[in-house]
Amino acid sequence: MTAPVRVDYHDVLRVWREADAIPEIEHAWLFDHLMPIGGSPLGPAYEGWTPLAALAAQTRRLRVGLLVTSNRFRPPAVLAKIAATVDVVSGGRLDLGIGAGSRPDHPLARREYEAHGLPLHDFAHSVESLAEACTVIRRLWTETEPFDFDGAHVQLSGAFGNRKPVQRPHPPILIGGRSSRTLRVVAEHADVRNIAGGDIDDVVRRSALLDRCCAEIGRDPASITRSIHLPVSCERPGDTRAAIGDAVAAGFGHVVLGLSSPCPATAARWVADELVVPSAVP
Repeated sequence: MTAPVRVDYHDVLRVWREADAIPEIEHAWLFDHLMPIGGSPLGPAYEGWTPLAALAAQTRRLRVGLLVTSNRFRPPAVLAKIAATVDVVSGGRLDLGIGAGSRPDHPLARREYEAHGLPLHDFAHSVESLAEACTVIRRLWTETEPFDFDGAHVQLSGAFGNRKPVQRPHPPILIGGRSSRTLRVVAEHADVRNIAGGDIDDVVRRSALLDRCCAEIGRDPASITRSIHLPVSCERPGDTRAAIGDAVAAGFGHVVLGLSSPCPATAARWVADELVVPSAVP
C-alpha cells in the first residue's frame, strides 16, 4: 500500500509499475483520505479514486483497490459507478475496499470531514449506512432492470448501473474494520475482511468474533478471506518479516504491506526481496 499523501503521483506510479513486474506482489492499494491523518494536516494529499483509475490504466497484472474507501465521502450509487468504471479501466482487476469511515473521535479525521462539508454522524449511523451501501452497490452491479431502494439512510428511485463491472458476478468486496458492529456487516456482505495489524492476539480474537457472526447468519466463515494490513519498517525488516509470519500462522492469507510515504526508490523490489520471499520460506 502506497499512501497518496506527502508524495508526488509519479513517485507512486514508479512503485506500482515496478510492482506490476514482480510476481511475488499480487495487489497494490491506496488509501482514502482527503487530508493527511498523520503529520502536518496541511501537507499534500490526493483523493483516492482518481489516482487509482490512472494507476489501473498504467498497470497490467496487479489487483488494485483502496484500503479502504470511506462510505461517508461518496453516495453509494455514485461509488458503484466509480468502481465499475475502474474495474473496466483495469480489465477486471478491482477489489472494492470499503469501510464505515473514520470514527468521529479521531481529531484529524474529524477535521477532514468538516473541511469538506461532509456530515460526520455517530458510529452506529455509519455502520448502518455501510450495510445499506453494500446492498445498493451489489444490486447496481448485477441487476438488469432499474429499481427503487428505501433504506433508513439511502433512498434511490429508478436506480440502474450501466455499464457493469468486467468481473462476474461483481468485483470482490473487501470491508475493513474491527468493531463487532462492522463484523456483522462483514459477515453479511464481504468477500474479504481487512484489519489493521498490531496486537496479534487481538487480531485473532476479532477473527474468531467474525466466525461467530457468520455462524449466526448461516454463512461459512471460510468463505471470507482474512486480510491484514501491516506497516513496513525499512530500518527493521526482521520485525516486519516476523509480523508477516505471525499473521500467516494466524490464518491471514491476504497481507497488505504499508510503505512509508514518500516511498524509497525501488521500494517494490525491496519489499519482494526483503519481506515477501523470505517470509514464504518455511
